[in-house]
Order: sequence, then structure tokens, then C-alpha cells
Amino acid sequence: MFKKMGVFALGTGLVLSGLSSSWVQADAEKPDWAGKGKPEWAGPPQQEEVENIIYMIPDGFNADYATNYRWYKGEDAVWDEHLKGMFKTKSSDSRVTDSAAAGTAMATGEKTNNGTVGLDAEGNEVESILEASEDEGKSSGLVATSTITHATPAVFSSHVESRDNQTEIAKQMLDNDVDVMLGGGKDFFLPESEGGKQEKKNLIQQAEEAGYQSVETHEELLEADDVNVEEGEKLLGLFADGPLSPELERDQTEEPSLSEMTTSAINTLDQDEDGFFLMVEGSQIDWAGHANDPAWAMTDTKAFEKAVEEAIEFAEEDGNTLVVVAGDHETGGMTVGANGEYDVQADQLKGVEATGDYMAEQLDEERTNVKEVVENYTSFELTEEEVQTIQEADNAANAINSVISDRALIGWTSSGHTGVDIPVYAYGPQSDSFNGFLDNTDLPKIMADVMNITLGEE
Repeated sequence: MFKKMGVFALGTGLVLSGLSSSWVQADAEKPDWAGKGKPEWAGPPQQEEVENIIYMIPDGFNADYATNYRWYKGEDAVWDEHLKGMFKTKSSDSRVTDSAAAGTAMATGEKTNNGTVGLDAEGNEVESILEASEDEGKSSGLVATSTITHATPAVFSSHVESRDNQTEIAKQMLDNDVDVMLGGGKDFFLPESEGGKQEKKNLIQQAEEAGYQSVETHEELLEADDVNVEEGEKLLGLFADGPLSPELERDQTEEPSLSEMTTSAINTLDQDEDGFFLMVEGSQIDWAGHANDPAWAMTDTKAFEKAVEEAIEFAEEDGNTLVVVAGDHETGGMTVGANGEYDVQADQLKGVEATGDYMAEQLDEERTNVKEVVENYTSFELTEEEVQTIQEADNAANAINSVISDRALIGWTSSGHTGVDIPVYAYGPQSDSFNGFLDNTDLPKIMADVMNITLGEE
């Protein structure tokens, strides 16, 4: 259906002031597609060729996460200097998108309804930038810390009415011959007879018969350095039955880090002389936002930053690789400052060594050990009021996260998504094509434009 060979993308910064006269002039000629539709123009003229795109998506991340992470880290993040613009996120049927609709827009350039993967709002299949890259002979890859069949990776290589249909998504991903797939979700590839969720098929076995090298641990991934995509070989890494562990707890597992998976994918796909497209998702930043867990959010953002550093380092050496970093939506309504205080203390989260969920699991039935558990996994000395709050809460994990958030002066307005605009960062040739105020549907159209490929015609 689609042949492949690679592309990688990632962007560079935002310029809303101090623009050069040449860019102001170019902006004056900006057509009405930007932020709305078909890309006939993509920023100031740049002649550099884009062979590879590395598209990096920190799920649930927006400017508030970026600001809190800067305070947490104590210096600018690697993406800060590469800020280019902002974009809108609404879906076809809601002003607040979910990851499936946002991902579909960011992968195909078409809006759709919440919950829908790779179909437009009328139910028609729409081609993704990954599939369009494959049509041009490029190799392709997907990396995630969720199940590899979760909404965001799914939109690049499958077309289903419901994001929940991960067994069908797994089948379509293999049918689509994605060259590198690294993440969690082994259960969606195994038959029920082996404890999986496929009715009968063993998709891992089918993948191996189709030329995939299958790996399941950190060590096996590091040893899988002989996969040759030029000769039709592929790499499938499923490192957990379900999603991978939060970064706070990864050292208790045999799972690779996001940066290690990213590096492995890049090294494998880079063998393709025609180029490659790679999507890398920091999936659990979003889950931390849903849980209102600031330490989880910051540590998974840190893990994502390491992956971005790997991508940019490759792009610097390669010269023909565009790296684009863009969240799909914001999660949790995170704030910088809380409780009427004109301050933020995100750096205090460095002393937190477990998620709120994990700490709650360590409590005894009567929660008599709240103080012992929380102080063991954080740098805080709990007050009697904080201990009592956690003991009496309906949900201990939520209460623990609330106490930690208050200490860091980070607020939350939701346990779901919010509809705010999202920053886009880019590094590499033609990265200025992402300057300005865009729509999420513009991103893949710009990518297709700078790679000189056709998107949307199958």
C-alpha cells in the first residue's frame, strides 16, 4: 500500500517581535491558507533541502509546562531558543480536542471528531504525513512511551472510528509496514490464548515473518544495531504489556528511555538514502496532567527533552533534517503560581522520587503511614494538616498530588484537556516555515511542502 524510507522533523523558535525586515515583507504576502487550509506558501524562502523529519510531540504540553519546566531545570530548555509560533487545537466537534482528533489534524492536515483516528469528520480515510513520506520511498518510524497503538502514534499509520480499537490499530500498523515501532503495548499484538488482546492472531510472530527484528528489553534494543532498512529489515520493540512506566519509576524496569528509543530509531532509519519520517511522542506528560501530578509532569518532560537533544544533535550533523516539536493540546490547566502567591517553586519537585499513584499504593488500609510514605519519596516534611488531608481524602493519590502541587506553587484547573493554543518549535532547514499563528492542520502541510511531497492524495 505505502512504500517507505524516512523522514525526520523538528522545528526551531518563535518570532513575534524583533522580526527582520525580510520576514515582515514575507509576512505581508502570507496567503489565507495559513491557519486555515492548503499550504501554497510556507514562510520566508529557504533553499535548504529537507530529507528527514523528526516530529516530536510532548502530549499535553503547552507554554505553562514549558515555563514550569524551565524553573524546575534552572535554565532554558533545549527547545526554548527554537520557538517559532503558536497554533489552534479545536477539533471538528469540540472546542477542546482529545489526542485522537488533535493527532489526526497534526498528522493529516484534516480536522476530525474527538475519538477518531485517521478519518475525517465524515468518516473518510485521510493520508498521514508518514504515509505520504512512505509513498516517496522514505522509511518511517514511530516511538512512544504509551502503547504504540495509543491515539497519537495510531493516527500516523491507521484509520479507525474509535481510538479504543487498539487491536485493529496494531494490525493496520503492521500492514502499513512502518519500519521502526518502539513503545509499549505488547498485549495488543498477542492472541488471547497467550494473554493478549488479539482474538487469534499473534502479530509479533507475523511481524517477524515479515522481516521485523523483535526486541523486548533495554539491553536487546541496544544490541539491535544491525537492522538494515535498505534491505527491507525492520525493528519492532514492545517493552511492556501495556504502556511503559513513568520516568520516575523506569529504573525499576528493563525498559529503555525515550531518548534511547529515539536514538535507536534515528540510527536505524538513517540508513535509508531516500530519507525518513520519524514521530516521537512523550506520551505520559499528558497522563501526569490528567493526574495533576507535577513531579511526574516535570520528570517526563525532562525525559522528552533528552530525546529532543538527541534529535537536534543528529540534525546538526546531518544538515538535511528538520526537527519539529509541538504538543497536541494542554492537559490539566496547569498554572505557573498558585493560591494567590506571586511565585513558583517548581525546583522543589526535584526531591520527589515517585508518582502520586505509586505513593498511594504504598499506604496501608487505614492510611496510618501517610507521613512515612510521602516523606520517604519526597524532600518534604508534611504538616499535620497535610497528613490529615491525605488520610481523609476520597482519593489518596489526588490528595498527595495536591499537597505536592501546593508546595511547588503549581495550580491545576482541570483533570482533563483544555483548549488553549500550543507553541511550536523547530530546528533545521526551513524551520522558519512554522513562524506565526497557525492551526494544527497546518503543521503536516508545511512538512509536506518543505519535503516537496504530496499529502492527501492516495
